[in-house]
Amino acid sequence: QVHLVESGGGLVQAGGSLRLSCAASGSIGNVDDMGWYRQAPGKQRELAAIMSSSGNTKYTDSVKGRFTISRDNAKNTVALQMNSLQPADTPDYYCKIELRGSIWSYPYWGRGSEVTVTS
Repeated sequence: QVHLVESGGGLVQAGGSLRLSCAASGSIGNVDDMGWYRQAPGKQRELAAIMSSSGNTKYTDSVKGRFTISRDNAKNTVALQMNSLQPADTPDYYCKIELRGSIWSYPYWGRGSEVTVTS
């Protein structure tokens, strides 16, 4: 009932920038955290950046100062501005939102956006 549509992935040279966007549609209720995770081949999925409904943010150490997360609560969208990209930033990026339930929040995932950073 809930679908996440991602956009903005692509190919970029080291030092360049990309902006990922994610829009949630369907039966959207109250949204808690929205964020981005990334996963490279052969590696575990890791947090890149998340933002709570109140605006609190959390970034993984490797992207601090380079990535900026933002969200539009009215439109249920979340974006990730990625600057100073390096080859190590190359994985798939997955949008994640959490919809508030009566006891806990339920996560929904996007299908993944490919990001390739060349050296």
